[in-house]
Amino acid sequence: MARNIPKERDTAMYDAILQLKDLEECRNFFEDICAMTELRAMEQRFEVARMLKDDKVYTEIKQETNASSATISRVNRMLNYGTGCLGEILERMKERNFI
Repeated sequence: MARNIPKERDTAMYDAILQLKDLEECRNFFEDICAMTELRAMEQRFEVARMLKDDKVYTEIKQETNASSATISRVNRMLNYGTGCLGEILERMKERNFI
């Protein structure tokens, strides 16, 4: 029986993202590459992460974002045990007054 061998990730999409020149082009790129539901889900998760970093409680986050408890929990777990990149980006944005 074949094992599930992880496929090496292609970096072409990430390289393309690094080529985006401004916010408008970035929004257009993601609107072209993602379904609207995918975009909304990513935007919601980002907002949940921002609120978690601001020490908001689950009930407040759920009320403001309409995210499920499972989504909030998943994002919280990722913030605590993931790569740390999202937390770093949120901190950078806060320092630069983007959020």
